[in-house]
Amino acid sequence: MDLEIYRTNSKTKYLAGEYQRLKDQESSLQTLISQDPRIKELATEELAELCVQISALEKQMIEIIEADKEEEIKPKEIILEVRAGAGGEEAAIFAEDLAIMYGAFAEMKGWTFIKLDESRSEMGGYKEASFEIKGNDVYDLLRFETGVHRVQRVPATEKSGRIHTSTASVVVLPIFPKKNFEINPVDLDMEFSRSGGAGGQNVNKVETAVRIIHRPTGLAVRCTSERSQLKNREKAMSMLMAKLEDLDRTKAENAVSAERKNQIGTGDRSEKIRTYNILQDRVTDHRIKQSWSNIEKIFLGHIDAIVEACTQGVKN
Repeated sequence: MDLEIYRTNSKTKYLAGEYQRLKDQESSLQTLISQDPRIKELATEELAELCVQISALEKQMIEIIEADKEEEIKPKEIILEVRAGAGGEEAAIFAEDLAIMYGAFAEMKGWTFIKLDESRSEMGGYKEASFEIKGNDVYDLLRFETGVHRVQRVPATEKSGRIHTSTASVVVLPIFPKKNFEINPVDLDMEFSRSGGAGGQNVNKVETAVRIIHRPTGLAVRCTSERSQLKNREKAMSMLMAKLEDLDRTKAENAVSAERKNQIGTGDRSEKIRTYNILQDRVTDHRIKQSWSNIEKIFLGHIDAIVEACTQGVKN
């Protein structure tokens, strides 16, 4: 066994030392046996115990290294998109409510939450918006938020007290450290414009906003979060790569047997995954048939229980 890889890893360095010590002890004992066969019977039990310990250490070190490799390829960054669905202005307001909820949750987790681009409705909600979220376990915890979210409430503008049902879609796109394929620059069209939001003279007067179109698929992304065109171009490329990898995964999933469509947690974007009923103070996830109360707190980012339940229930 080559110990070098285990000696240079801080998590296995001590174990590698113990492994070497036991191997040396085993070698010394075998030398003694060869020199004096009379102690063979006495040393057999000790040799067997050494073998067990050595085998256990080897297995433990291999598991740690494999876990490290898995951690290296696990996405620690996602693009989260919210988009207003059915319900007009109320749907746009709900889309922003969801974005604020995820932003607050990210803050509680110690993740970074950066708005990449937004398109606002007349009343100030989100027609659509994109966010970059970075942090440990971010994809594992939020991956099952993809889908159509539905809200049932009386809008502030509704004078008759009638309940409205509106929807907004959420898409979670992982950004993998290791890219599965490369984008051919020839396939890209780039457009530059002024960022429309607040941020000082530089944002408004210089063409820092970047829009990239991938001609073969028709996918388009836009980034306005940075003050420099170069940084916005880099982030837009990351967004595009995430969308292309997601498209590739979706094609692969669609090729799987139709039985998958009947299973819980297909992740289909047309699937209504959750309902937020304001009047009944109840949030229900339809995939796992579980409900939670205290919607006001939930919209403030306290979604740990929901996320954990979905991570376990939908995955299983």
